[in-house]
Amino acid sequence: MSRPLADLRLESLRTTVGAPPHLNDVSLHVRYGEFFTVLGPPHSGKTALVRAVAGFLPLAGGRVVVDGHDVSALAPAERSMGIVFQEGALWPHRTVREHIEYGLERQGMVRADADQRLAHVLRRLQLADADTRRPDALTVEQRRRLALGRALAPEPRVLLLDEPLAHLDPVARKSLRLELAHLHRDLALTTIQVTRDAADALALSDRLAVIRNGTILQLGEVEQLYQRPNSRAVAEALGPATFLPVRVVEVRELGVVVETSAGARVPVAGLGEFRAGDRGLLVMRPETLSMTEASMGRGPGIPGKVTMRVFEGARYLYEVDINVGVPLRVEVPAPSQTRIFRVGEPVRVECTSETVALVRDE
Repeated sequence: MSRPLADLRLESLRTTVGAPPHLNDVSLHVRYGEFFTVLGPPHSGKTALVRAVAGFLPLAGGRVVVDGHDVSALAPAERSMGIVFQEGALWPHRTVREHIEYGLERQGMVRADADQRLAHVLRRLQLADADTRRPDALTVEQRRRLALGRALAPEPRVLLLDEPLAHLDPVARKSLRLELAHLHRDLALTTIQVTRDAADALALSDRLAVIRNGTILQLGEVEQLYQRPNSRAVAEALGPATFLPVRVVEVRELGVVVETSAGARVPVAGLGEFRAGDRGLLVMRPETLSMTEASMGRGPGIPGKVTMRVFEGARYLYEVDINVGVPLRVEVPAPSQTRIFRVGEPVRVECTSETVALVRDE
């Protein structure tokens, strides 16, 4: 990228028009060259956020600030932002080449430079052999690549991605996710992605925020939110988990010990806001747990009985009845599975204090 990187600040954004939910005092700071993701369920305010930043949705309050300059009153074309709309929003009558040329023409680039830039974008996004095709002659993945190329061609200072990988098949999703990672590595373009998919958020982001009903629930480093969500809503947004009702039975210097209704005790790191007797939900993610034979467990764990086993090639998925009314899901990589457990077999599910979390029962 020839343009300097941008520092983007969203200051107390509010909206009152468009489809609800409306943005409610949303503030974010996206640093120079950072890939920032806003993660949330459908109808949480994600698309409203992208449209407000791009200038397509008027603000009822707050400011969009790029490198210290308030751009809130500027038209979308004057903000130097590229946007990839959900589902691409391509023009059915234009070819691949014409889509990318459109942005270059609006920028006023001289013909020779535009041709060079066009060739580079087509080659980089693997569209050179499809440059004369229209969208209906492209695969779904190629259409997403085209939408990305159209946004990148004018060399924007900020890239906005609205669900860029939604509704792709698993193979295409992984391919384009990797392409986005490569592009960000090479271009270091200040980027905001909004998505409902936790895997996309975790794989691509430097930092992320979880949004619901137009309000930011938690913001921080990816690992921080994954390991220490501040609520059930944040934990649910970040991927599959079992939520076990528990009670705090001991407060330690480095954490607490909680107990399930069946009497199993599990240590949890941190959490200075919890006191003995408090109730909450223990967040246990399938991929952070392990299983041993019932008689061999040594670390913190929960006894139970296997009620389901599914083999998916790379992993085994288990459901374990731990006598609390909620089955515990455990995911074990197949290559490391030295012992395959049978349905009905007694086991011990093990975890560490760092891989479980405790949130308030809302």
